[in-house]
Amino acid sequence: MQTLRTLPTRLAAATLAAAVITTIAFGSCFNQTGGYSTAQRKHDFNPFPHLIAQDPDLFLFIGDNMYADLERRHRKIDLADIDTAYDELAARPGFAALFDATPILATWDDHDYGLNDAGGNLNTLTDQVTFTKQQSQLALLDFFGDPADSPRRSREGVYGSWTFGPEGKRTQVILLDTRYFRSEIDTKQVDGRRHYQPTTGPDATVLGDAQWAWLEEELKKPADLRVIASSIQIVASEHRFEKWANFPDERQRLFDLIASTGANGVVLVSGDRHQWELSADKANGPYPMYDLTSSGMNMGRERARTEPNQFRIGGEAAFHNPNFGVIRVDWDAQPATLTLEIHHARTGQPLLAYRVLLDSLTIGNPKVAVPADF
Repeated sequence: MQTLRTLPTRLAAATLAAAVITTIAFGSCFNQTGGYSTAQRKHDFNPFPHLIAQDPDLFLFIGDNMYADLERRHRKIDLADIDTAYDELAARPGFAALFDATPILATWDDHDYGLNDAGGNLNTLTDQVTFTKQQSQLALLDFFGDPADSPRRSREGVYGSWTFGPEGKRTQVILLDTRYFRSEIDTKQVDGRRHYQPTTGPDATVLGDAQWAWLEEELKKPADLRVIASSIQIVASEHRFEKWANFPDERQRLFDLIASTGANGVVLVSGDRHQWELSADKANGPYPMYDLTSSGMNMGRERARTEPNQFRIGGEAAFHNPNFGVIRVDWDAQPATLTLEIHHARTGQPLLAYRVLLDSLTIGNPKVAVPADF
């Protein structure tokens, strides 16, 4: 398997520690063999020049960065499938240029973890896979070039945290692992379709004990802006697929932990759904919990459809264009301003731009006045 250590790289993330971060791009759900607009008609295009054109300081690959289990439903998936998928990803047009232009941080979702919708029980699914989640973790860390002393090489799970910039303009990036420890989800059949159900109980978890303890310590660290990346949606709660709302106690635990640690400036980003939308839960967190969903980079369909989401900003429609997300920070504005963006991955065209005052993401802050042009 080719690793990104052998690809050109402009900067390692560690060298950015003192840099002021003003633009963070992110994406998910990249089919390394070519995307689709319908299940029957394949489309192959290069989204990476449009990503590079945004001049991001960082790119976050937040899950389904490739599909190891693609079109292998009638045999077991093995480690060679993971290695091949990463090789195919590395060979995609423009991919090396992205890494030459932009430092990258990566976590995973189910398909690059190894199996559709798999959780912490992956090692028991020996009728479907021949590798372990420990081997899959090593493959991800090797491909994305995590250094030998990376904390992610000495613990279970690929979660991680990085902090950039000086006091007053300090950005913390937290990548969660929603696969390695996740317990099984209750399901029911509705009209012949599987619907995931709210799952509770003392053992029901998304992150697992070790990751929760780690996250608490990370949220106590000083930062002015915190971007928390989850491979699955955190805020949206009504669709039938994977989401944090399948574990309602865990979802509320996350919001409560942000409050109890005094962690201001949190913005959530997510993927998985092959659609884009912006959701905001203004009732259950210490301040509005914005969740910007970008998915998939080449797995979107050129259509909109109505899907219930009481937290969606901007109407009833969920949009399925191929896309990537961007967070822009204007530290010099008074007060500092975030712009949450979605761009069409095929054309680079902006599809969404929503501005948020950073001061409005503050625990105990009275309602912040919003400029008229927001």
